[in-house]
Amino acid sequence: MDQEEKTVKKKREIVVPGEIIVSGDEFLPGDGTERDGKDIVSKRYGLSDESGRLVKIIPLSGVFTARRGNVIIGRVSDLTFNGWLVDLGVASNGFLPLAECPRYINQNDMAEHFSIDDLMVAKISGVKGRGIDLTIKGRGLGKVEKGIIINVNSNKVPRIIGKEGSMISLIKEKSGCDITVGQNGLIWIKGNKIEDEILAKNAIGYIEEKPFIEGLTDKMEGWFKEEKK
Repeated sequence: MDQEEKTVKKKREIVVPGEIIVSGDEFLPGDGTERDGKDIVSKRYGLSDESGRLVKIIPLSGVFTARRGNVIIGRVSDLTFNGWLVDLGVASNGFLPLAECPRYINQNDMAEHFSIDDLMVAKISGVKGRGIDLTIKGRGLGKVEKGIIINVNSNKVPRIIGKEGSMISLIKEKSGCDITVGQNGLIWIKGNKIEDEILAKNAIGYIEEKPFIEGLTDKMEGWFKEEKK
């Protein structure tokens, strides 16, 4: 592969299984890719992403795969004697033990803190078998109050967040909203006005519909200018 062809490959964001993304011994295969001789080849349909030497694929479809450290948004589905069962929108339920709350909670007062159908922002502390352990010890974790919740495909989350948080920071700045993105595809938007929340929601919807566009951050700047006219 000559230099001109390699440049073309770098500009192409959508790739299909078997497609060569880049060529060269200096590149390393990441998630969704594999090495074939000097080539880094896609193993799935999605967006190619190069971070330094590492090449990976951001899938555009599929289901959420729980990983330790992921921040998620879930709905309380039941209370047990020592914690809460949490629906994460996947096959496995999450479980928040009383011990993983930031302060002591009496077993008799559990429903006062989280009752059935309440929403929470939590972090995955462990994944074992079909169970997902949660914690709300940490900044920004806890009960969802006020604002709106939207649902996106979990595989669009990296694009919505952007490199080093650039995209979601832009949306926060332009809408004036606090936004918490759950890796499972639920997003909490909280603003001072419903109009601000709807603006943020529509911006996220724009990204979800056009995740493959090059220069999306610049296009979002233009989108916000048009929306605010």
